[in-house]
Order: sequence, then structure tokens, then C-alpha cells
Amino acid sequence: MSLSLTSVLMAGGNQSSISEFLLWGLSERPEQQHMLFLLFLWMYVVIVAGNLLIVLAIGTDRCLHTPMYFFLATLSCDDILFTSTTVPKALVNIQTQSRSISYAECLAQLYFFLTFGDMDIFLLATMAYDRYVAICYPLHYTVVMSHRRCVLLVTACWTLTSLVAVTHTFLIFRLSFCSKKIIPDFFCDLGPLMKVSCSDTRVNELVLFFLGGAVILIPFVLILVSYIHIVSAILRAPSAQGRYKAFSTCGSHLAVVALFFGTVIRAYLCPSSSSLNSVEDDVSGAVMYTVVTPLLNPFIYSLRNKDMKRALGRLVRGKVSFS
Repeated sequence: MSLSLTSVLMAGGNQSSISEFLLWGLSERPEQQHMLFLLFLWMYVVIVAGNLLIVLAIGTDRCLHTPMYFFLATLSCDDILFTSTTVPKALVNIQTQSRSISYAECLAQLYFFLTFGDMDIFLLATMAYDRYVAICYPLHYTVVMSHRRCVLLVTACWTLTSLVAVTHTFLIFRLSFCSKKIIPDFFCDLGPLMKVSCSDTRVNELVLFFLGGAVILIPFVLILVSYIHIVSAILRAPSAQGRYKAFSTCGSHLAVVALFFGTVIRAYLCPSSSSLNSVEDDVSGAVMYTVVTPLLNPFIYSLRNKDMKRALGRLVRGKVSFS
């Protein structure tokens, strides 16, 4: 079923209670659907397999039972859940040539997307704090980053992200939606849902601006502050080998931070118009942080890390212990 975004958006009439939405999808061109299905199926399989290998390698190697790898394993689990919130539904819609998503399914997708997406942000900030303590206060590291402290940090991240997601989802639930109900994205997100609402969305926009901005910018600022102190401490290191080792442990994390925050800030803090070209740009940006970043994370963290490569090699060869 091929629907023109322009023709659907121009359809008249209001409807305060609806049973389903239509998703704009990944592309409006029918000739691209088969290629997109194969591409996104391949990326989804690689994301799940790559991040699962990271989790298994960390779980089965005692040398990796440290706070840094504990947070990395949590990030990998979150990336699997984050991508699973959006990509399988997109694949089903491409395969069945349908763009529909039920109202309940849309709100559920929104809640889990916000929960796992914000969890990525909070975990990246937590990992920056872990590196800050390890490099700036190495003698106190085992005390400050105890196992109990790590579990509490992850639990706090889950709690905060759940509260933020519940707030946004409840505010969307209060809105009425028109018969112009095609969502200009390939999944249910806050901005696209507000665009198709026939209610006053000023409260939603204010909450998105202040709460959403805080969720993105506060962790980003904390990461920047952490790395300012980290770089300062590294430059004071007496040996070149020590400086190289410290930089190498932070390089992977910095690459992921730059990739993820760059696309998220572009998507949520830089407004766009409702033109067709702008919708295509927004979908491309959403693909970057929902699919491409989780796809690259296992490669970034494993290719630059000797301990991870060793653990992955032992896992592949079957020389593992689950004790």
C-alpha cells in the first residue's frame, strides 16, 4: 500500500478517538521497499548478535568483571532493547506492505522508546563518571565505584528514565488526534505525534523543551566536565605510555558519545518544518541514533580494546566459564 504523505495530510475531518495511526515509514518509494527490508533486517541481526556477544564476553570473563565493563554490558543490553522497540515493527510493515500501528501499540512503543533511549544517554554519562574516577582518583577507585554503587547508579538511571517516559506518554495520551493521522516517521515519537494532534500541544511542547532538553543537555554537560578533568589529569601523567593507555580507554566512549549526542541533539533540539524533504531528513536522523549507533557500538568498543578482543576470542572458541 503506497500512500502519499501530502495527500493524506490534506484529508479533512476531525476525529477525537481513533483506533490506529499510519506511519510514514522509511521511504515512500515502492521500488526501495525490498532493499530497505533486507538492509534493516541485516542491521538488526548484527545489532542483536554484536551486543549479545559483548554481554556474553563480559559475563564469562572474570578479568572483565569491573565497573567499566559492567556499564558497557548494561549499555549493550539497552541497545538491543532500544532497537527492538522500533525496527521489528518497521520490518513487519515493509513485509506486509502496511503502514498501520494501533493506538495502544503506538503509545507502548513511545514509552519504551523513550525509556531505552534516555537510558542510553544516562549510561553514557555514568560511564564518563566512571572514567573520571578511574583516571583522576585511581587510589580511591575501588571504594568509590564499588559493586553496590554501580548497581545503585544503574537502578537510578532506570528509575529516572521510566519517570520521564511516563510523563511524556501521559501527556500524549491526553491529546486528541485528527483524521490526518499519518505519523511523519517510521515509529511513534513525541514530535511526530504532536504534529498530527488536533489538540492544543503547548503543554507537551513546553515539557518536551524543558524536560527533554534537561535529559539531553545535563548528561552531555556532565560528560564534557568529566572529560575536561580527565584530559587535564592525562596531560599531567609523567610517562607517554601512561598517557596513551589512559587515552585509549576513553577513546571508544568518546566516539560513541559524539555519534549518539550529535544525532540526538540534531533530532530533538533543532526544529524542522513539515515539508516532505524535512520529513525525509528527520527519518534519516532518527535512523542514525536508533539503528546506526547501536550497530556501531560493538565494533567501536571491541576493535579498540585488547581485553574485549581477547574475551570475544575465547567466547568464539568456546573457552568460557559461566561460574
